[in-house]
Amino acid sequence: MKFIIQRVNEARVEVNGTVTGEIARGLLVFAGFTDSDTPELCEKMLQKTIKLRVFETDGKMNLSLADIQGSLLIVPQFTLYANLFKGNRPSFTDALEPVRAAKLFSICKEISERLIPSAFGAFGADMKVHLLNDGPVTLLLDSRDF
Repeated sequence: MKFIIQRVNEARVEVNGTVTGEIARGLLVFAGFTDSDTPELCEKMLQKTIKLRVFETDGKMNLSLADIQGSLLIVPQFTLYANLFKGNRPSFTDALEPVRAAKLFSICKEISERLIPSAFGAFGADMKVHLLNDGPVTLLLDSRDF
């Protein structure tokens, strides 16, 4: 599982002109899934994300998402598992197949809603993501690091 985490002042996702998820200050997470991912790993990744001290106080990153009472916007993005090493067209063989990925994304949604105010993109949809990056602060959380 890979999370690209961006600190934002605001973010929203639209599908066909309709907003499916929107947050004010918080974290925008692009989430990609692969074969070895499990619901337990999703919980671990979300717990880590929520506890990351990436919000500033006194000029230092000392506050977590929970500390600032922020929100989380999670957007599924299979392209995080793109392989770019051969040729010029990305290969997505490492991305989890859509049926299993959709189920895992659904489980991650349930876990996230239990932990913190959350909003979501739409799995498998053509989404337009609007964000006001704060910093910018962009981090990569990869489950292989656990």
